[in-house]
Amino acid sequence: MPTHEKYMQRCLQLAELGAGAVSPNPMVGAVIVHDGKIIGEGYHQRYGEAHAEVNAINQVISNYLNYAELLAQATIYVSLEPCAHYGKTPPCADLIIKHHIPRVVIGCRDPFTQVDGKGIEKLLEAGIDVTTGIMEAECQWLNRRFFTKVQKHRPYIILKWAQTRDGYFAPADKCQYWITGTEARKLVHKWRAEEDAILVGKNTVAIDNPQLNTRFWKGRSPKRVVIDRRLELSRELHVFDQSVETIVFNDHRTDVDGKIKYIALEDFDRFVPQYILYQLYLQDVQSVIIEGGVYTLNTFIEAGLWDEARIFTGSGDLLRGMKAPEISGHHVSGVMIGADSVRIITNTAV
Repeated sequence: MPTHEKYMQRCLQLAELGAGAVSPNPMVGAVIVHDGKIIGEGYHQRYGEAHAEVNAINQVISNYLNYAELLAQATIYVSLEPCAHYGKTPPCADLIIKHHIPRVVIGCRDPFTQVDGKGIEKLLEAGIDVTTGIMEAECQWLNRRFFTKVQKHRPYIILKWAQTRDGYFAPADKCQYWITGTEARKLVHKWRAEEDAILVGKNTVAIDNPQLNTRFWKGRSPKRVVIDRRLELSRELHVFDQSVETIVFNDHRTDVDGKIKYIALEDFDRFVPQYILYQLYLQDVQSVIIEGGVYTLNTFIEAGLWDEARIFTGSGDLLRGMKAPEISGHHVSGVMIGADSVRIITNTAV
């Protein structure tokens, strides 16, 4: 692997450690190299706290008495363009300039309006040697949620469902039925911890009484989003237990009850996915994983409003029942999870 790619790969590994903790900011990793040796590295660990470049530079300062000399001869690799504006923290481009780091290697540009080339421009004006576009596709994929929110003004949408080997989503009587095993359920809880919100329809809540949390994985539980047009769900169900912020989209009530937020949509007969996503965007939700049921999944599929689908296939058959959604797109990967398989598809039409 060429040198630039080797260090950028490390940046990506570090950046991913911030999954689920930095939204609505992007995940970013940084590596500082001196004479072929990594002398400092860091990543953006939590929203509102120090950025990757700050943590990497601070590690060099903490570990080396001659840090000023080393930084003045080093190269800093960063997976996303250093910021050039004052937000929750000062500009990282200014910090790089302050420590006289002569070379910066960047994975991809930041599309956020207050950055978008301004960090690169500031570094170049300071006489710093800047290289861009190293593993650009991989860096963009890592921050696909952030890029989608900034560029499309909506959350990144992940569809998730399980189906039997013969293509059924649930039994004909709609009773609760587990298609996949414990390994798959643990993976789903890991996924939940990485996203801002989890969305389900009324029937899923009524039939399964799901908790929609991360009890099988260490990590924060996402916001819960429920579509309940006429507010028919019992308040005794798990989704109303006040343990996490829960948004209920309906057709007549806008109100707040503790951690339960009721939002009335303008029109429940048309453009429901669009209205929901716009409301979530306004609340800084960067990503949402939609877990069912079939009607809800198909509503977003038919509207073309999805970015990624994660589809489990169990080892058993149902022979009859509710058919699973049908979807087409670019096949990203497919692996076995215990006795079940999972494949990931991206939407090529968005």
